[in-house]
Amino acid sequence: MATDQLSTTFAALADPTRRAILARLSQGEATVNELAEPFEVSLQAVSKHLKVLEAAGLISRGRTRQWRPCRLEAKPLVVVADWVNEYRQFWESGFDRLDEHLRLLQEPRKETER
Repeated sequence: MATDQLSTTFAALADPTRRAILARLSQGEATVNELAEPFEVSLQAVSKHLKVLEAAGLISRGRTRQWRPCRLEAKPLVVVADWVNEYRQFWESGFDRLDEHLRLLQEPRKETER
């Protein structure tokens, strides 16, 4: 069964190590060794995480001589943000209803305070 891009992106983002790698790459390019430094896992494990992120289109790898920098690719994150934004109206309307309810609860209190 083929997996859609949004599902692939969410699956890649589901792991905290991969999210930390993306957070580091948001500051600029880095090598695999640089990305592996803060983690207590093998270089091979970090490489596997990078393969998942690359397959999801969240990172790309360049080649400068022997140096292969990884860089963040924002396009899949824009797709996720757009998808989440579709639900913004739903949760904002819920907050608006809550605000109205709280306002109504406080009105009688104001009248009794006079």
